[in-house]
Order: sequence, then structure tokens, then C-alpha cells
Amino acid sequence: MSYAVLDNIIAIADEIRAGAEEGESLGQLPDDMAKGLKDAGLIRLLQRKKYNGFEAHPRVFAETVMKTASIYGSAGWVGGIVGVHPWQLAFADPKVQEEVLGADSDTWQASPYMPGGVAVPRDGGYVLNGRWQFSSGTDHCDWIFLGALVGGDDGKPSMPPQGLHVILPRSDYEIVPDSWDVVGLRGTGSKDIIVKDAFIPDYRVMNSAKVMDGTAAKEYGVTETLYKMPWSTMFPLGITSATIGICEGLLAAGIDYQRDRVGAAGTLVKDDPYVLHALAESASEIDAARQQLLANVDRIYDMVDRGEEIDFETRAGVRRDQVRAAWRAVRAADEIFDRAGGNALRMDKPLQRFWRDAHAGLHHAIHVSSTTYHAAAMASLGVEVPQGPLRVMI
Repeated sequence: MSYAVLDNIIAIADEIRAGAEEGESLGQLPDDMAKGLKDAGLIRLLQRKKYNGFEAHPRVFAETVMKTASIYGSAGWVGGIVGVHPWQLAFADPKVQEEVLGADSDTWQASPYMPGGVAVPRDGGYVLNGRWQFSSGTDHCDWIFLGALVGGDDGKPSMPPQGLHVILPRSDYEIVPDSWDVVGLRGTGSKDIIVKDAFIPDYRVMNSAKVMDGTAAKEYGVTETLYKMPWSTMFPLGITSATIGICEGLLAAGIDYQRDRVGAAGTLVKDDPYVLHALAESASEIDAARQQLLANVDRIYDMVDRGEEIDFETRAGVRRDQVRAAWRAVRAADEIFDRAGGNALRMDKPLQRFWRDAHAGLHHAIHVSSTTYHAAAMASLGVEVPQGPLRVMI
């Protein structure tokens, strides 16, 4: 495995760290920070070699996102989300791949995939209208993946629902200014997107069900193990990696902060056995979250590489562990922050930003535990999991 991009990120860590306050103020990554991530190759990790990508092992991608997020949470979050899109583009129609990356292999693509719009069939494609929230890193992207439902001329989705992933150039959508004013992950610039009567040709449209169950990759005929990976393993990977990386950043900042701190009782923290116990336990929990996520990625990659089918029970178990890893890391981060005293609340201390960002990371839809745990438990008991919400993102 090559960790050249990780080395590049480490080399610009001071620049990323120095730009964090500006990112918080702007509500998006500063231009020079985005350029630094671009030059480092972060978003090209999962991109096809044909377009100057690395086709990296997913573990390398996850570890690089974690490191970036441990420096500045919003930078890691953007890297994790935007960085997955070239993976999906690799099994889209070759014509749209060329449109997006042919002229500039550093072209970033945004999302979100939630079906915020209705696509009405027309000759040769669809006409799309809608509004989407949470388009992370969108100001630095020139194309976008959007989730949509097929509908009729009345603007209402058809029944039964049919989901699409549509791919649009920047000229076909509007970024809503000032639509990202939040408590955490402020620098991600996860703004709203509006599309009005945009025509989407068929070759820029992917069937979302086929993307999620792997049919799209099979129909495209990819041969690389990377692009045969389950969507439910790959799509959440960047998000959870960023969340765990943020917690690693909080741990590092917490240890540095506590090194010479005197507690309320007048005792040096390094002489306080209760705080030391919490620090050690939290460090172990965050590392356990990291190792579980990476181990599952390795396991699924190896299974795919051997030509094995990844069944629903296996996919659900991986999603269960991925969700649990995020919650475990953030709960451990709470134990660190809760023992850092009143000065840790000050806005000039990075601890509070890591803490806010970690909790914001848990609010992403992929970290909702209820349906994922339910489906994983049912599958492990041999109970047929019904179609619908229990299978979403599995």
C-alpha cells in the first residue's frame, strides 16, 4: 500500500491547522486550504488511474482521511465525503467520466444522495427540480451527484418509488449562500443546492438501487477490486473515518492541554489518578473504533478480491460496526473533554472545536444506529429483513 498522499497531508499539517479559524469564520474551507488538499492528492485516492488517480486500497483512504480530520475536522470531513465520489464515478457511463475528469483530473464532485428532487422522464433523459441540504465542500466542486426520485409532470414522485443518482455540472445548479450556519463542522460549507428545470441526459443518470447492490458496477464491467466494493462499505467510510479522526484530534489536543494543567483542587492533572484513568481508557476506546473500522474494510476488500459474494448479513454487520465505531469514539472523546476544565470551553482552544465537530459528525444519516442495528440483528438471527427503511444504506 502506498501512503504518499498521507505523507503529503502530514507535510502541510501546519498550514491546515493555521487555516482552521478562517474556515470556521467563512463557513467553508479557505481557498488555499482546498488547494492544499487538492495538490496533496486526497480526492484522487479512490480515482481511476486512467484519470491520474491512485486507485488506493480503501484502508489507505480511511487512514488519510483520519489524519486530515485529526488536524482540522472540516478538512477531513470534506476529504472523506468528496473523496468517495470518484469511486462511484469509476463505474458511471464513460462519457460522463470523460466530461468530469477528462480535461482536469483534479475536478471535485459534491453530493448529497438524499432524494431531494424529482426527475421527470423526457426524450433522452430527465428534467430535474428540487432542493437538497448538506452539500459538503460544494464551493470547491464543479460537478455534483444528487439523489432524486422519478416522477410525473405534477412534480410528485411516481409509485412505487424509483431512486436515481444524477450527475450535474456546476452550470446546472445553484449553491444557496448563507445556508450553512451550524454549531459543528462549520468549515465544511455544507450548503443547500437548488436545481430548476435542468435537463439530465440518460448517460449522466445512475439507478440508485443498482449502485447500492453492486449491479451498476457489474453492468459496467469493472475488473478492479476497488470498484467492486459494496456501496454500503465505501460510502460511509469517509464519513466515519473523519469522525474518528476528529476524536483522535481531540485526544491529542486534550493530552497536550492537560500536560501541565493544574486542576480545580490545586493538583497537577498528571498527578490526578481519576483524570489519568479517563485519558487512558478514552485513548483505548478511540483506537478500538479505528481498528474495528479498518479491520472490516480489509476483510471486505479481501473477500471481494477473492471473488466472494458479500451477502446482506455481512454488509449489515459491517454497517453495524461502522456506526458503533463512530459512537464509541465520540463517547470516548466526551470523557476527555468533560475533564478538561472551564478553559477548554474558550473559543481560542482547539478542544472545543474538535468536540463540536465530533458531535456534528454523529448527526449524519449514516450514523443513525436504530435501523442499522435492527437490520443487523434480524439478519444474524436468520430473519428475512423486509425491503424499505431497514435496508437503507445496507
